Amino acid sequence: MFHGIFRIPVHVSPLSDSMTPSADLESLHVLVLDDEAVTRMAMEQCLVDTPHTVESFATADEAMEALESGSFDVAFFDLRLEGASGLDLIPEAIKRVPWLKIILMTAHGSIESAVEAIRVGAVDYLQKPFRPAEVRILVEKLLVIRRGERRVATVREDAERAQQPSLLESRDPAMQKVFDLARRTAPSAANIMLLGESGTGKGVLARAMHHWGNTPTGPFAVINCPSLSPELLRSELFGHERGSFTGAVKAHRGRIETTRGGTLFLDEIGDMPASIQPQLLRFIEERNYERVGSTETRSSDVRIMTATNRDIREAVKSGDFRDDLFYRLSVIEIRIPPLRERPADIVPLASRFLHRFAAENNRPLEGFTPAAERLLESYDWPGNVRELRNAVERAVILCAGREIGPELLPGMVSGGEVPAPARDDGRLLALEDLEKSHIERVLGTTDSIQEAASILGISTATLWRRRKKHGL
Repeated sequence: MFHGIFRIPVHVSPLSDSMTPSADLESLHVLVLDDEAVTRMAMEQCLVDTPHTVESFATADEAMEALESGSFDVAFFDLRLEGASGLDLIPEAIKRVPWLKIILMTAHGSIESAVEAIRVGAVDYLQKPFRPAEVRILVEKLLVIRRGERRVATVREDAERAQQPSLLESRDPAMQKVFDLARRTAPSAANIMLLGESGTGKGVLARAMHHWGNTPTGPFAVINCPSLSPELLRSELFGHERGSFTGAVKAHRGRIETTRGGTLFLDEIGDMPASIQPQLLRFIEERNYERVGSTETRSSDVRIMTATNRDIREAVKSGDFRDDLFYRLSVIEIRIPPLRERPADIVPLASRFLHRFAAENNRPLEGFTPAAERLLESYDWPGNVRELRNAVERAVILCAGREIGPELLPGMVSGGEVPAPARDDGRLLALEDLEKSHIERVLGTTDSIQEAASILGISTATLWRRRKKHGL
């Protein structure tokens, strides 16, 4: 028998805004994937008296769909599953949750499978049958690592915040009005709703308004509404008491409580489940709430800011979003124009990104060639500022000279890889090829599976299956 034969590598994984709370992490959210009920129950029992929360799944599809919530810290995958291999699932799981720490479990251990598990992204390997003490020690080690990652994420946020003022400058008159309105309304207590396409910088502006307001030193927290299930979103907002649901072994303070005296930014509020909307409305009107599983009424003075890329008024008309909640959240509306409507900002923004990434990567770059600047200005940037940022970062990394030319820009910008309805030989593309090409392009211009699925008009589970089908 062997288990835990590799030291867990201490490395920092990228964290999304929705998953970077304070560094004082007290518990982990653990996922267990095993088609044997006995193993699932044993793992839950191993952690039953700890502060950690465990969710178990019998099939790969169920587990991968659950990972879309982005709320898990640790995952235990069985090597041999019915119709799937735990090894094959590791790379896809890490794509969905970059900070996920995966341990491979098996009753058929070998050095070869252990080495392969580490090679594809697992942090450790556990031999069945395992002892409760082994599992608890392993999870405690991972808790220390996650705490360290969150501390680093906090430092990164501070660095990003210091660089944000350059993104809050514009030559476009409409955008200048946006910044002026944001500065004038930031000190008020009014609820503000930011409207605009994905990637236009709603999150950047929300954070800036928090620091321009009356409580700039207060906490700033982000919840991405579509990334969490209704149950997890309710708990993330309001908190929960011990025993309020399966796996709730310890009381949890919600973001409304932990951001008291600061700002809670609800991103993509248009996708908030209908079941939670009345509770949020009550909090906004009364400043009172209860944790899940509690009758004790609590209060908080947190400021709520929201954003959406949906046509929120259409959602109100269709009944998907409460009209009374909409009116309370949108006392002041700020609409951010897409990048294609402010072409004068494209090259200046690109230049700021260039200098930033050149410094980070120690590249002595001077700027863009005139031809590259013309390409940047002529492209319509469907992914907006986020897509521009990604394109410049890629070009900086690939550049071997002093200037970035057209050849270093992504094909969709230069026109070299834009999906076409026919092959080079003139034959029409099959529908599957068109679907693969379109999905690949959408994935390349978005920051998350949830956002890509929303643009494509399909569920995240469906998108996962189609990516697997096309090998993306």
